[in-house]
Amino acid sequence: MNELSLLANALWVGGALVALGMVGLVLRRNLIVMFLCAEMMLQGVSLSLVAFGRYHGGLGRADAWDGQMLVLFILTVAACEAAIALALVLMLARRTGGLDAAAWQDLREEGQPAYIDRQLPEQPTWEPHWPHLTPAGVRPSVPAEVQRFRERV
Repeated sequence: MNELSLLANALWVGGALVALGMVGLVLRRNLIVMFLCAEMMLQGVSLSLVAFGRYHGGLGRADAWDGQMLVLFILTVAACEAAIALALVLMLARRTGGLDAAAWQDLREEGQPAYIDRQLPEQPTWEPHWPHLTPAGVRPSVPAEVQRFRERV
């Protein structure tokens, strides 16, 4: 009965992680929080798989490592997903200047109407200024008070 209660507790915790991740994924609009909620759901499934593997391994079966092997596969897929999602989030945040998922309506297919569950936040009227390097061989302009202190350093 001890192994069965351990399995039940692990399944309750895994189910709670999946439920919290699903609630966070549905209710939040920030892409980083949505990404973390998806990762939380994957960890809940991984915990359940390890619990099932331990329960079946405790019964003396030869394939007791099935849950652990599936968890390794899930972690590999999650690492690949994290790399791709990070690249997409950085690219799109640089493009739009924000991380609100509703602000990226221009990424939908051509001819599809915009889906707005709430009103979009006001777009900034200022153009964001992204820093850039000076061309090779050209000295950047430095204010006089900064130049005065640089000579002593």
